[in-house]
Amino acid sequence: MSTRHDTVVIGGGVTGLTAAWRLTEAGQDVVVLEARDRVGGRLRSERHDGSLFEIGGQWVSPDQEALIGLLDELGLETYSRHREGESVYVDRAGVARRFTGEDLPVDEQTGKEIERIIGVIDDLAAHMDPDRPWEHPQADRLDRVSFAQWLDEQTDDQEARDNIALYLGPAMLTKPTWSFSALTAVLMSASAGSFTNLVDADFILDKRVVGGLASVPAALAERLGDRVRLSSDVTQVAWDSEGATVTVNGEQLRATSVVLALPPTHVRRIRIEPELPAEHRHAREHQSFGLVIKVQAEYVAPFWRQLGLSGTGFAPYELVHEVYDNTPDGSTTGHLVGFVSDVNADAVGRLSDEERRARVLASIAAYFGDAALTPSAYVESDWQHQELTGGAYATSFDVGSLTRYGRALHEPVGPIRFGSSDVAGLGFQHVDGAVRMGTRLAGQILAGLAAG
Repeated sequence: MSTRHDTVVIGGGVTGLTAAWRLTEAGQDVVVLEARDRVGGRLRSERHDGSLFEIGGQWVSPDQEALIGLLDELGLETYSRHREGESVYVDRAGVARRFTGEDLPVDEQTGKEIERIIGVIDDLAAHMDPDRPWEHPQADRLDRVSFAQWLDEQTDDQEARDNIALYLGPAMLTKPTWSFSALTAVLMSASAGSFTNLVDADFILDKRVVGGLASVPAALAERLGDRVRLSSDVTQVAWDSEGATVTVNGEQLRATSVVLALPPTHVRRIRIEPELPAEHRHAREHQSFGLVIKVQAEYVAPFWRQLGLSGTGFAPYELVHEVYDNTPDGSTTGHLVGFVSDVNADAVGRLSDEERRARVLASIAAYFGDAALTPSAYVESDWQHQELTGGAYATSFDVGSLTRYGRALHEPVGPIRFGSSDVAGLGFQHVDGAVRMGTRLAGQILAGLAAG
């Protein structure tokens, strides 16, 4: 069986659905093929014991204009994250220190060093176009040194290095700082406008979507209707000068254009003929997912608020390196969300479910006391166990590869175009980046037709 279409989109995450929706609005005949039995990719919501838990991405920041515009277009409402009260910093000795504002309760000299290094990264980010990070004036030098090495060059203050590393390693790229370059760290900062924005939890974790951020792909899929086909795992894309033939579930779909809206690491799951140019293959071999386990605990009440705490906490020395009040709007119970990243995630991933839960809750208790040890519900993300995801939050290049291969991930091959939040400039690794990439891919296809 064979059918003909204008564009076939492979991947039913936000990038693919946004591209499909924009192309459909322009009058194209579009089909979206999604290997899973649901849309959303790295966005997913679940109910446990009657409460909503967002397993994947969930926050919206003020600079994410593409996502905010799409939320408005889809009629989805947002609400502010709870942040009233004091925050908590757990130091190297395990002492929980309460504080207000943005400045961590560290020694004066350490605080000055943190502020100085933030300024250095801000200056580097200000000279970067996140769509073309390889053109940064210091790109070659910054890409050839790991972020850990770069930090060692900046200061002898270990606690300052540990806290700067926290925001860009465990918290954002979800990799050890020795595994990605200083240039990638600058890109992560430039993609959010500045490193200052990334270290400001009240900015980067500003709002949530009523019903969960997974409402975005759900709403797009609803508008696309039967153009979206689930459980459709594409096995082959054969292309020529006239278009491409996509093979899925024994069926062949012929299209003028194909969009592979997949993480770079997943392109290899599909047999592409003629095969991709060597540089394309090599580029994707030098990308890898980070790893973070998102942990969420629900309590009968938000007990930390009664203690005058906001639920926000940071600790580069704790298993759970950051924690926030994650109570859904209107809920009478209290929710905390925390994250276990990179090598710590490796370590607890080897434990039994019971041992891992005990270790995680003990770490949350380091911030908020023993009341954190007895939640009424406990939920973990499971991205690392899913072949169609492979990790979280997204992929990034290893040391030296952003300048070497970054351009290739944006280049089409014949009628095939590639994109996801993993290769976005603004909104890099965020849903905002996925919206931007989907919009850009649709625009490129439409511009190509107009030029032809």
